[in-house]
Amino acid sequence: MVVEIASELRPEGSLQHRWQERLQDGGGLRLVAAGTPGSGKTSVLMHAVKDLIRAGHHPALVKIDCMWTEDDARFKRLDVPVAVGLSRDMCPDHYAIYNFQEMMDWAAAQKADILLNETAGLCLRCAPYPDKALAICVIDVTTGPNSPLKVGPLLTTADAAVMTKGDLVSQAEREVFRERIIEANPGCRIIEANGLSGKGSAELAELIRSWPDVEGEMVLRHNPPLAICTLCTGELRVSKEHHRGVLRHLDGFMEYVGE
Repeated sequence: MVVEIASELRPEGSLQHRWQERLQDGGGLRLVAAGTPGSGKTSVLMHAVKDLIRAGHHPALVKIDCMWTEDDARFKRLDVPVAVGLSRDMCPDHYAIYNFQEMMDWAAAQKADILLNETAGLCLRCAPYPDKALAICVIDVTTGPNSPLKVGPLLTTADAAVMTKGDLVSQAEREVFRERIIEANPGCRIIEANGLSGKGSAELAELIRSWPDVEGEMVLRHNPPLAICTLCTGELRVSKEHHRGVLRHLDGFMEYVGE
């Protein structure tokens, strides 16, 4: 079942009342998992959820995607509460950020003690991580040795980088990829995982278990990309004279055009 978070998971009551209630009942945001498309985020999380259940936890998961997903059916096979949010015309990471509040309220209503959020992460420049949640970037080793250098805050502000599909490349290629991750984010923890066998899931689950719930106001770790131009509001014409807002030219010059 697809649940539109913004419209159907919004609870009653004031923001302060809902926040206090959530601290009492659980359901606090513990992890935000993002990463490049097709990197295996869902498979890695499924194995981690199994480990959390075996450890006696009651996780809930919110999957954010763009137009369509069936990943909720995969998670429901684990007998855990699952909600899906479809961002449609909105950036999926912006959509996730906007709806963190509703996600936590929903998880509290499910009596979950850990809330996991998987976001689509389509834009390599996006920055979907709150400062107090565990930030995981899942990245595919087969995308090439320079791939970590092409990813922005999605990787550089993460607490841990989960390398997937390492079995498809040589040991030397894995080591080069690891060094590229360290070059992009020297302080992050690196976990080598396999979405098929479950390798690395126990290490990820232990990291999730040891991370404290979010308390107090959240702020993003990095500013999100600019999204304030006429294309963002639906302009279809291509010619430059039709566009307003904050615009960047090929030479790197950025300007504001408008009133």
